[in-house]
Amino acid sequence: MKQNKGIFAGIFVALAFAATLVGACGVLLESGLRAHAPVERYGAAAAVVTGPRSVENWVKPWGSEPEKQTRPLTEPARVPLAAAAKLRAVDGVQNVVPDVSFPVVLSSGQAVTGHGWQSAALRPYKLTAGHAPQAPDEVVLSSGTGVKPGATVQVQADGKPRPYRVAGLVEAGPSAAFFTTATATALYGHPGKADALAVLGKADLDKDALSAAAPGLSVATGAERGDAEDLAVAAARPDIVEIAGSFGGIAIMTALVIVGGLIVLSVRERAREFALLRAVGATPGQVRGRLVRETARIGVPAALAGGVLGLGLGAAMHAAMRHEGVLPDGFGLSLSPLPALAAVAVTLLAAVGTAFLAALRVSRIRPVEALGEAAVERAALPRWRVVTGVGFLVVGLNALGVAAVTTGPTAAASIGGLVMALITAMALLGPLVARIGNRVLGRAARAVSPVSGRMAQHTAGAAAVRAGSLITPVALAVAFAGVQLFAQTTVAHATRTQAHAGDRADRVIVADGPGLPRDVADAARRAPGVTAATPVKSTTVVMPVKELGEQNLRSLNARGIGADAAATMDPKVTSGRLGDLRGTTVALSRDVAGGLHVGSTARLWLGDGTKVEAKVVAVYERGLGFGDVLLPHDLVAAHGASPLDDHVLVRGDTSNLRAVTAAYAGTRVITPDAFGASLSQEIRLQGFVNLVVVGAITGFILIGLVTTLAVATAARRREFALLRLVGATRGQVLRMLRLEAAIVLGTGIAAGTLIVAVTLPVFATAVTGLPLPSISPVSCAVILAAVVGSGGAAILLPARAVLRRRTSPTLS
Repeated sequence: MKQNKGIFAGIFVALAFAATLVGACGVLLESGLRAHAPVERYGAAAAVVTGPRSVENWVKPWGSEPEKQTRPLTEPARVPLAAAAKLRAVDGVQNVVPDVSFPVVLSSGQAVTGHGWQSAALRPYKLTAGHAPQAPDEVVLSSGTGVKPGATVQVQADGKPRPYRVAGLVEAGPSAAFFTTATATALYGHPGKADALAVLGKADLDKDALSAAAPGLSVATGAERGDAEDLAVAAARPDIVEIAGSFGGIAIMTALVIVGGLIVLSVRERAREFALLRAVGATPGQVRGRLVRETARIGVPAALAGGVLGLGLGAAMHAAMRHEGVLPDGFGLSLSPLPALAAVAVTLLAAVGTAFLAALRVSRIRPVEALGEAAVERAALPRWRVVTGVGFLVVGLNALGVAAVTTGPTAAASIGGLVMALITAMALLGPLVARIGNRVLGRAARAVSPVSGRMAQHTAGAAAVRAGSLITPVALAVAFAGVQLFAQTTVAHATRTQAHAGDRADRVIVADGPGLPRDVADAARRAPGVTAATPVKSTTVVMPVKELGEQNLRSLNARGIGADAAATMDPKVTSGRLGDLRGTTVALSRDVAGGLHVGSTARLWLGDGTKVEAKVVAVYERGLGFGDVLLPHDLVAAHGASPLDDHVLVRGDTSNLRAVTAAYAGTRVITPDAFGASLSQEIRLQGFVNLVVVGAITGFILIGLVTTLAVATAARRREFALLRLVGATRGQVLRMLRLEAAIVLGTGIAAGTLIVAVTLPVFATAVTGLPLPSISPVSCAVILAAVVGSGGAAILLPARAVLRRRTSPTLS
């Protein structure tokens, strides 16, 4: 029918955007599942043998069978050179090349990767000038470095720069420096081991035979060779999968709330039409079938269009993350029809299922009762709706309790589910919330304009079910955007605050290149007036963390720190001593300590997968500012991909550090404030993924809000016509609508704000120990302006268009 075109258009728009959002999350999820680093240096290798690339741990959840948990390693697990002999004996293997990699800095300040000359055959690199390195002081460089054969360059590895003669150049490619095998082994620092064993031979080498020849090691072929070359992509995969899955679930729940509410509203607005069908003899099945078929006819093209658009949105989100440095350079985009098909299936199922449920009641009305039921809205909510709403409210309060008694990541993980549970409860109990809001805000509306205010309060109260459907997307927009956005800012603010409060250094030595040689800290410590110089090296450890009574394997940010760390940093130790951190010991933040205390033994895996049983010597509070795990510096350096430090914290008279920075290429001294600014930039990048996805979901919520309000307003043409017939002027009707919009939007904003006000302090307490979330007034104003502006426009613009027409209050 002609009068239903607006409703159908609104449903089409909502379904299309729902499919777009679900499809975009599906693209990120598929990319996370399929991503492999590009194969570059190992292009000529048929297979690459490395140490284990992940950690496995068996846990037994309460009431369940034991299960295996895995986490990827962020640094290479070195392999013994002795394993090459057995690999060479495998049929089809022509040669096995041990590959070592280590960072070096040239005199020009350019950072390149050092290798033994035998690794040049793996890409392969071809000489374009000169000859291979033959003497210990010879090096071959990539032609892109701009150095000519025969020149002398200063090369800095893990020590002061040393002169090397450029023996030759290789074709342009990933910047590299090739040394003799003996020199590379010395600079690598791990004799008898290599980062990988590259197998040269037939392209169809038997992977099982290689695995049998190298027990306990990982064999990569095909695209997996890229993961052996660059662990960053494999390490990022689980996080992207977790983020995409989490936000995908929230996107689906959001779509159900928005699309479901819109369909229920459309059914209600067409109640008179269905009543007429029942009155002229249509059976309940015919009424339900008609509504389901109509929804399917709208849903199929909408879902297909949205699914295709979802591929584009997902690609755009992936590109934005790559551009901002959130994803590693090699983290590729995977595009296939699967996310689009999944989006179509989810969206259609939600639409058809909601339409069927919404049609149940209207189709069960007896023909003689049909017109009466259509004209009068029932005051009481159905019992199932009240019971279900209370159930979701209990679930939400339970999640709130979980967030209150947990810390760190567990508390953060419960926030999304908490918000959606409370919003679903409000959607089901919306008419009750609408009546409460109408009583409170209706009085204010009467005070502003006695006539129009009374009309606004009456119309909002007489259609509480409709008002409940309208305030749900309003509350959802405020609650979701507020909680997700300010939870991130709370964590970021707490991280900066903890780092600043615990900073005792007077200066920080940093590197412009890949890192600082290990003896920079010793040189700084020897400078006159310096009382402490603490080398700091970041890493990632894998550790079972107790969460809600169960052990879960987690990848944790960790730092290796020098013996004098207590003089340059204060992580706010609550038990034990930071000075006892030596040998195989560990200090843990309260967020991951769980039941561990000083004197306990913590089982963890270092960056290269080495399992250690470390004695806990301290527990501290500032885990956000200093990482969840602190380890002895030498322990981290011995098991890291690089021996270089990230920075050195210096305490004392730092005026004599110029000699230190002059002796090492690419080093400089900065103030703690400047170092804090770089930390803020890193924190911003870490929150970028959350910001992108929150922006996409909030945008969809606002689109759903506008669509719902516009459809509801346009469907009231008969009501507006009746008001005009009984003497209300156009201005009075518009004034009534403004006040009614204020009541509906105000109630929704108040409900959403209540959810934010209940959730954020609990989250802040779990994360920082204080119920003080970090909330930006400007961001609050933007959220409220977006909701009020879009909501008000969605109500008033369609109303103005309807009131311009001459409409008679017929049943048509």
